[in-house]
This record gives sequence, C-alpha cells and structure tokens, in this order.
Amino acid sequence: MGKEKPSRPGSPAGANEVTEALKLKREIGLTSAVSLIAGTMIGSGIFMSPEWVLRHMGSPGGSLVVWAACGLLATFGALSYAELGTLIKESGGDYIYILRNFGSLPAFLFAFTSVVVVRPASVAAVSLSFAEYTVAPFYPGCSSPEVAVKCTAVCCILLLTLVNCLSVRLATSVMNLFMAAKLLALLVIGVGGVVVLTQGQTQSFQNAFHNTKTGAGVIGIAFYQGLWSFDGWNNLNYVTEEIKKPEVNLPRAMLIAIPLVTCFYLLVNVSYFAAITPAELLSSGAVAITWGNKILGHWAWLMSLSVALSSFGSANGTFFSGGRVCYIAAREGHMPDILSMAHIRCLTPSPALIFTSVVSLIMVVSGNFSQIVNLFSFTAWIFYGITVTGLLYLKIKKPELPRSYKVPILIPVVFLLTSVYLVLAPIIDQPQIEFLYVILFIFSGVVFYFPFVHYKCHPTCLRRLTLHLQLLLEVAPTERDMN
Repeated sequence: MGKEKPSRPGSPAGANEVTEALKLKREIGLTSAVSLIAGTMIGSGIFMSPEWVLRHMGSPGGSLVVWAACGLLATFGALSYAELGTLIKESGGDYIYILRNFGSLPAFLFAFTSVVVVRPASVAAVSLSFAEYTVAPFYPGCSSPEVAVKCTAVCCILLLTLVNCLSVRLATSVMNLFMAAKLLALLVIGVGGVVVLTQGQTQSFQNAFHNTKTGAGVIGIAFYQGLWSFDGWNNLNYVTEEIKKPEVNLPRAMLIAIPLVTCFYLLVNVSYFAAITPAELLSSGAVAITWGNKILGHWAWLMSLSVALSSFGSANGTFFSGGRVCYIAAREGHMPDILSMAHIRCLTPSPALIFTSVVSLIMVVSGNFSQIVNLFSFTAWIFYGITVTGLLYLKIKKPELPRSYKVPILIPVVFLLTSVYLVLAPIIDQPQIEFLYVILFIFSGVVFYFPFVHYKCHPTCLRRLTLHLQLLLEVAPTERDMN
C-alpha cells in the first residue's frame, strides 16, 4: 500500500520504516464475499452429517425440519452479525464485538480458545477430511494408510498457507473456483434426486415423521450435527476491513449466500432420502458415496472428488478467516506483537497465518483433534450468544449510533434464546464431565491474561525475538482501516 525505505540500523520499526500507513487491501468484492461464506459452509458436512441428524431425530421428516431450522438459525445469526459489522467496522468478528461491548477479559478468553484450539482444530479436521477422500481412490477395497492420509493433510495445510500468505486476491480466487465446483456437485445430487422422485421412489416420505424423537437433549445434539454443516456463516465478519464497501456488501453477501446454501442443503437431503432408505442411510459411513454408488454407477468416483474439493475449499475459507482472528487479537495486545504484523509487499497477515498453520499441523500429526472439535462445538454457541447480547445492548442503550443496516430486534432475541438452548439442553439432558473440562480450559486463559495483557509483562527476550522474526518475515505493524 505505502512506499517503504530502509530503516537505520537499530531502528525500532524493524526491517522497514513505513512512510505511509500499512494496511490490508480491500480485495473482497461481493462475489468473493459470497464465496467466502458459502465456500466455508459447504465442506464435508453436507456429505456426512445427514446420517447423524437422522440418527438423532429418528425420521426423514424430523431430519428435514432440523436442516431447515439450522438454515433459518444461521440466517438469523448472519443478519444480527451484519448489523454489528456496520456498527463496528473492524475485522475480527466475534472477538472484536465482544471486546468493544464487554471489555478486554471476555475478548481475550474468546481469542485464547479460538486461536489456540478451535480454529486450528477446525482447519486440521477439514484438511484430514480432504486427505481421506483424496487418498481413498488409490486404495480401493481397503482403508487408506494413516501415514498417507496425514501426509496429504499436511500438504493441504502447507499449500493453503502458501496461497494465503502470497496474496488475498489469490486466496479469494481459489475460494471462487472451489465454490463453483461445490455448487455444481450439490446440483448434480439435487437433480439426481428429482429424477428419482419423478420415477415414483417416494417410500421415505410416506409417514415421514414416524418415530421422530422429541427429547430436548436429542434435538440439541441433532442441531449440532446440522449446524456443523452451516459453520462459517459468520466468517465474513472476520475480514470486514478487507471488504469493498462493507456497509453494502456485508449484509448483501449474507442474504445471498446463506439462503442459497440452505436451499441446496434441503434439496440434497431430499435427494438422499429419495435414493436411499433410512436404514441404508444410517448404515452408510459416507452418505454421498452411497448415493453415488446407487445413482451414478461407474461415475460414483465423482462423489469422492466432490467431497475432496469441498473439503479443500472449506479449509481455505476457515484458514483465511481463522488467521484474521489471531491477527486482530495480536493487534489489540492480546497476542504477541509479531502476529499483528503484515508482509510489507504482499500485504497479508503472514505471521498470524503461519502460527495458525503450525498449530493445525501439530493437531494433524497428533491426531487428537476430533474429540476436541466435538467438545468445543457447544462453546461456539456460548460466544455467539455473548456476541448477540452485545448487539441487543447497542440497540437498546445506543440507538443513536449510525448504522447502514438494521435488523428487527426479534431476530437477535430468537437467536440468543436458541443459543442458550443449544448450550444448556445437551448438558442438562446428557451431562458429561468433558463439558466441565472445556469450561475449565476456557477460563484457564485468565492465567495468561493478567501477567501478559493486564500488567503488560513483556520479557526482553520476547522483544528481541519479535525483532528478529520481523526481519526474517519482512513484516511491519499495521493500522486499522475502518473507512
């Protein structure tokens, strides 16, 4: 963005003294914004989760209701976040909204949980899903070797790191390309289902609600399975400072992407039930593969390819936004300073992206991520509820603040009540000691907050390390861009 000139030896600015403000470029237009949301949402979930939603709900009709409700809930959340994004025009999503509304400590606990575990675990999980479906065709009739799967996942993460560090435009181009491929795959499944329905295969829809389960905890867990496929609906808020005309494109992209994905998901689920009986679906390890074997015949390999492409595109979107959480938290003083810097030529938050990559690689190699992802899924809804509570506070206490978009107050209220239900229902109905461990982990962040953030205890060795890394990575501090 700005011109640079060499700094004097020993200059505290590090490798370069930037004469103009160094900022991340606004490279994300409406198309890329839609691709970021939909591309992150459409991962391996829609190809795998229908089995688990059906298992918990007990009937095709109940499953379709849950999928529609998940789409509606994601839309309500996105509309609420859209107003927050036009009020607080900073990147960082939940983190920056919690920071501005509730203060430093709650925001740090969110950043600590998200940066250290949740985001890297999500990248690791989706990368391993990509690896499993990429490697599977080379080992027909048997399970893929764990080493081959993990090596492929590592290559996936390293490639995503390179792409995202080189250019925001390159990363968004990858998102756009894989978004088109994913929608095409879902369209193939949807059209295939329509063809099967026209041939009279409607057995699954006769007495569609028979055996539907109605327990509060069971429904909550079914929602978790469905909402895993909608994860990413709030990703655009993490990159607000990189969106062209965010006051226009932020709400518009959400209103396009999430209803579009919801319609595709419902169409795909109808297609699954039209081609596969509930019993077959419950015994299927991968619903899309079973559907492909039954409908596409010799072309069934297209489903494996589709899942692999979807997983890679979703991993790219998760990586893209996850690196920004780390970057913004560091810029606010909640993470080491080096993570708040951007490359002086590429204008990407490369240190934050590299950090996310390293933690994700550790989780892939250790293989202990799956239980972590499952246990932390409910914590996301804790923070979603806190974030939307902040919106209600601003709507009630500060209605005079300028905002280009307003959501009816009923929508965030419904979203907040649903968040409370999704957090409490599984704990009350099916209590597990693991939930306590997760809560303890979140609050363990207090141990790091007071010495390093509140009292600003920064060892000299850390400052020296920051300077050396700044020279090595060719990065410099950035400024906010809230225009």
